[in-house]
Amino acid sequence: MQSARLGSILAVFMAAMCSVAAQAKEPLEGTWLLDTGKSTFTPAPGPKGQMRTYAMSAGVEKMTARGMSGDGKSTLVQYQARYDGKDYDIVGSTGGNKISLKRIDKLTTESTQKRDGKPVIVATRRVSPDEKTLTVETKGTLPDGRRLQATMVFHKS
Repeated sequence: MQSARLGSILAVFMAAMCSVAAQAKEPLEGTWLLDTGKSTFTPAPGPKGQMRTYAMSAGVEKMTARGMSGDGKSTLVQYQARYDGKDYDIVGSTGGNKISLKRIDKLTTESTQKRDGKPVIVATRRVSPDEKTLTVETKGTLPDGRRLQATMVFHKS
């Protein structure tokens, strides 16, 4: 009888732990494919395609974006950063060489890229409530001085 009771308690505990783990998953995590038809870019052209992967581990967000630029060149942007407002290295970006992250709410985050210690590009990333669409609104200044304004729409793959 005691082993049955212990088994029941263990089953309830395991179900609760699985529920907590499922709720703790970061909505941004996963692989996202750019929908170029729903995205807008100034200056044009924007990328011909992009696949972003976000992963969280021990409070660190790891992002890898592979794609093709508007002029047909392959692109690779990567960083690992915490949501603590501190600067971390970003590699492959045409915007800046440092990035900082800030959480707005469960579905919304903000990244700021810096060049020569000064903020140059701010991106607000919003995951839809159903967690199937990611919209990235980006504003800033490119290294050549042109203004950047883009709305990138991604779908979870």
